[in-house]
Amino acid sequence: MDESAIGRARQRLEQATQGRVEPSNVDAALERARTQIEALAELAANLETTLPGRVEDAVREGVRAETHPVARHLAEVRGLAGQTIRRLEHLEGDLLAERHSRVDDLALLVDLITSGWKGVDQRLARLERKLEQPGGDGGGAVVYRMEERNLS
Repeated sequence: MDESAIGRARQRLEQATQGRVEPSNVDAALERARTQIEALAELAANLETTLPGRVEDAVREGVRAETHPVARHLAEVRGLAGQTIRRLEHLEGDLLAERHSRVDDLALLVDLITSGWKGVDQRLARLERKLEQPGGDGGGAVVYRMEERNLS
C-alpha cells in the first residue's frame, strides 16, 4: 500500500473523531430540548384555555367599536325623519288652512257678484217701470223685454 493513501485515511479518521459529539453533550442537548418542549406544551395548553376568551373579547370590542357609530348615525337619521314628518304635517295643516281660506274667499266673491247683479237687476226694473208709465219721465216709451221678443 501506498503511504500517502494510509496518511489520507488516518487524516480522515482524525477529522471524523474530532467532529464526534460527546455523549454528555448529546444528553445535555436532549435535556434542554425536553424542557423546552414541556414549556412549549404548557404554553400551548395555556393558550388553548385563554385564547378563545381573548378572541371573543377582542371580537366583541371590535363589533362594539364599529356598531357604536352606526347606532349613532341611525339615531340621527331617526331624528331627522321625525323632524321631516313634523314639518310635512305642519305644511299639510297650512295647506289645508289655505285651501279653506281660498274657498271662503270664493264664496265671498260669489256673494258679491250675486248681490251686484241683483242690484243691477233692481235698477233695470225701476227704469223699466218708469219708462212704461204714461206721462212719467220716460215719455211713455214702449219697452220690449228680451224674453218676450219673438225671434221668428
